[in-house]
Amino acid sequence: MTENEAREEICRIGRSLFERGYVHATAGNISVRLDDGFLITPTDACLGFLDPARLARLDGRFQQTGGDRASKTIALHARIYAAATAFDPGTRCVIHTHSTHCVALTLTAPSEELLPALTPYFVMKVGHVPRLPYHRPGAPEAAEAVAQAIRRYGERGTPIRAVMLERLGPNVWHDTPAAAMAVLEELEETARLFHLSAAHEPPPQALGPAQIDELRQTFGARW
Repeated sequence: MTENEAREEICRIGRSLFERGYVHATAGNISVRLDDGFLITPTDACLGFLDPARLARLDGRFQQTGGDRASKTIALHARIYAAATAFDPGTRCVIHTHSTHCVALTLTAPSEELLPALTPYFVMKVGHVPRLPYHRPGAPEAAEAVAQAIRRYGERGTPIRAVMLERLGPNVWHDTPAAAMAVLEELEETARLFHLSAAHEPPPQALGPAQIDELRQTFGARW
C-alpha cells in the first residue's frame, strides 16, 4: 500500500466507523505503519470527516514531519507496533475507538478478559482481549500495560489482536485498515450479544475446550 493509498484508506475506514456508530464526536484514532514512517489521525479530529492531506505524518522514530498535530495516543500506538510486530510482523494498522458495548462491559465487575469465547467467529477473528485497568487518556502507564499484555499473551503462544482499556475503549490491530476494522466490528458485535443475553437465565456459556480446539485445528484460531 502506497502512502497515498494509506491516506485514502484511513479516511474511508474512519468515515465508515463514524457513520455506523462505532465512533462518535472526536473520539477514536487510526494509524498506519508505512515503510518509512507512520500516518495517524490528528488530535481531536472527527473520524467521519478526515482530510487525507491533513493526516499527521511521522518518521520512523515517531517524530512528526507533516500534517496536523498527531493524536495524543501516538505513544500508545508506538508501543503496540513495537510489541505486536514481534509476534505478527505484518502488523500495519492500529485502530482505537470508544465503542459503546465494549466500554459498557468495563463498567461492571472487573475481569481479566473482556469476554469469554462466546462465538466461533469471536474466537477465530478476535481471540483473547485482555482488560486493562483505567488510566487517564494518553497516560504512559496505559501504553506500558498494553505492551506487557501483548508480550505476555504472545509468549504463551496466543498472540492477541486487541486490548480493552477500562472505561475508554478497545485498541485493535492487523495488517491492513480493513482487517483491523473487521476485528473491531466482531469485538463490538460480541460485546453487544453478551449484553443482550446477560439478562436471561441461564447466563451465556462459553464454548467448551473441545469446541475451541476444533477451531484451532480447522481455522488456526489463536485462543
